[in-house]
Amino acid sequence: MGGEVPEPRRLSRALNSGCGGVPEEALHLVLGYVDAPRDREAASLVCRRWHRIDALTRKHVTVGFCYAADPARLLARFPRLESLAIKGKPRAAMYGLIPEDFGAYATPWLAELAEPLECLKAVHLRRMTVTDGDIAVLVRARGHMLQVLKLDKCSGFSTDALRLVARSCRSLRTLFLEECDITNNGSEWLHELAVCNSVLVSLNFYMTELKVEPADLELLAKNCKSLISLKISECDLSDLIGFFQTSKALEEFAGGAFNEVGEYTKYEKVKFPPRLCLLGLTYMGTNEMSVIFPFSATLKKLDLQYTLLTTEDHCQIIAKCPNLLVLEVRNVIGDRGLVVVADTCKKLRRLRIERGDDDPGQEEQGGVSQLGLTAVAVGCRELEYIAAYVSDITNGALESIGTFCKNLYDFRVVLLDIEREIADLPLDNGVRALLRNCTKLRRFALYLRPGGLSDIGLGYVGQYSGNIQYMLLGNVGESDHGLIHFAMGCTKLRKLELRSCCFSERALALAVLQMPSLRYIWVQGYRASQTGRDLLLMARPFWNIEFAPPSPQSSYQLTADGLPCVDSKAQVLAYYSLAGRRSDCPQWLIPLHPA
Repeated sequence: MGGEVPEPRRLSRALNSGCGGVPEEALHLVLGYVDAPRDREAASLVCRRWHRIDALTRKHVTVGFCYAADPARLLARFPRLESLAIKGKPRAAMYGLIPEDFGAYATPWLAELAEPLECLKAVHLRRMTVTDGDIAVLVRARGHMLQVLKLDKCSGFSTDALRLVARSCRSLRTLFLEECDITNNGSEWLHELAVCNSVLVSLNFYMTELKVEPADLELLAKNCKSLISLKISECDLSDLIGFFQTSKALEEFAGGAFNEVGEYTKYEKVKFPPRLCLLGLTYMGTNEMSVIFPFSATLKKLDLQYTLLTTEDHCQIIAKCPNLLVLEVRNVIGDRGLVVVADTCKKLRRLRIERGDDDPGQEEQGGVSQLGLTAVAVGCRELEYIAAYVSDITNGALESIGTFCKNLYDFRVVLLDIEREIADLPLDNGVRALLRNCTKLRRFALYLRPGGLSDIGLGYVGQYSGNIQYMLLGNVGESDHGLIHFAMGCTKLRKLELRSCCFSERALALAVLQMPSLRYIWVQGYRASQTGRDLLLMARPFWNIEFAPPSPQSSYQLTADGLPCVDSKAQVLAYYSLAGRRSDCPQWLIPLHPA
C-alpha cells in the first residue's frame, strides 16, 4: 500500500539505479534549474549518480574563504563551472584590523583554474591580492569569452592590467573595481575599453583613485548602447553633460563630484538620463541638491554617504523621494531625517546608516538614536536590511523593529561611544524580542559597549537565532558561561566574528565544539595567552587554527590615523579546510593546527 516502507534491499536498488529510475537526461534538466547552493549540496548527497550529475551541471561556486579549499580539488569536482567567486581576507580587513601582508593571493587559483575551466565566463574575487600577472593569466586563457570580471576591494594590480582586459575581453559585460587599491599608470585603459567594447552593461570603479577623461566616458556611451550602470571616481559633474546626453539607457550612476561647492550655476545644465533611478553623488552640498529634484520621485536608490548635506538637507531631499527601495546615508541624517524617511518611504527595503565624521558640529545636528530607529520600524514595514551606527539605543527600539519589520533578513547595529551613558543597558529583552519575531533573519551583527548585553542576553541570542548563518558580536557577555550558553543554541551558524570580549581561550575552544555547522570563526580581543595553547582544544580533522599573539609593544603605538596598531590585541582565525595547512602564513600569524 501507499504507506508501506520499502525493504532496505529494494530501497538500495532503487537508489543505485538512479533514485527510482529517473532518466539521466531528466536529472540533468532538473538540476540545471537548481541554483541555491544548499539545495545543490543536498542533491549531491542523494546517491553517487546524483553527485556526479551535480558535478557536471554546477554552473556557479562561491569559495567562502580562499584557504578553505584547494584549486585542484575544485577543478576535479566541478569541471564545467561558468562562474567562480572567491573571498580572501577576513571582513575585518575592511576596517584596518588585519595587517596588509595577511595573504589571500589570487595567483594559485587563477594559475590552476583559468586554463582548464573551459566554460568559465565570470570571475569574482573579493578582498584578495591580485597582480598584473594574475590578470594576464586569466585574460590569455579566458579573455575571448569572459563576460564578468569583479575585483572587489582587491589590491596589487595596476591600470596596465586593466588596459589588457579592455583590449582583449571584447565580450565583457561587467567590470567591477569598487574600492580597489590600483596603481595608476594612466587612463588609457578607459579609452581602450571605450574603443574595443560594444556590449558593456555595467562599469564600476567607484571609490578608487583612477583618473577619468570625460571624453572617454562619452565615447563609451556612444559605443555601448546597453550601458545601464556606471559608478566612477571623482570627476566634476559639469564635465559629464555630454556623457549624460549620450547614455540614454543609463539607470544607475554614482560618483562624479561637485568640485566647486556653492556654484550651482555651473551645474544647472546637468540633465540626467530619463531612465536614471539609482543615484549616488559625491561632495554635493546644499546649493547643488536641487539638481536631483526634477526626477526625485522616480528614484529607487539614493546614496548620500559622501555628500556635504546637513540634517535639514536630508529631510528636504528624502521628502521628495516616495519610491525609494534603498537609502544609504551617514548618521548626520539624525532622528529628524529618519522620521521623514518613515513618513515618506513606505516601500523602503534597505537602509544603511554609516558613521559620519567625528565632528562635534555634525553630532549636534545629527546622530541616530532609538527615536529614529523606532520611527523607521513603524513607518517602513517592508524593510529587509538595516545597518546603522547609533549614538543611543533602547530595548524598546529593538522590540519595535521585531514587531513591525517581519521581512528583515539582515540586521546590524553598532553603538558608538559618543554618549557618556546609555540608560537602557543591557539590551537583553530587546534583542530577545527582535530575534523571536524576525524569523527570516540570516545575518545579525551587534557591536555594543561594555555592559551592552549580559550573559542572559547572550544566551537569548543563541536560543532565538536558529536560522542565522552569519553573526558579528562585540562587547557582549560577562563570562565564559554566557558564551557556552550562546553556542549551544547556534545550530545553523556557519560564520562567527567576535570582538572585544571577556572570554577565555578555553571557553572559545569549547564554544566552537558546540556549534555543529560552524565553518569559520575570527576573534580579536579576548583573554589570550602568549601561545594560544588552549585553542588546541577545538582541534579536529580538517580544522585549521591560526593564532596572532598579542604584541604588548604595539599597544603603545598608533597608526597614522591615531588608532592603536592592529596587532596590539590577540587574534584567532579558525576555519574548516580541505586544503590543509596554508603555506604562506605571514610571520605574525602562527598556524597551531594542523601541526
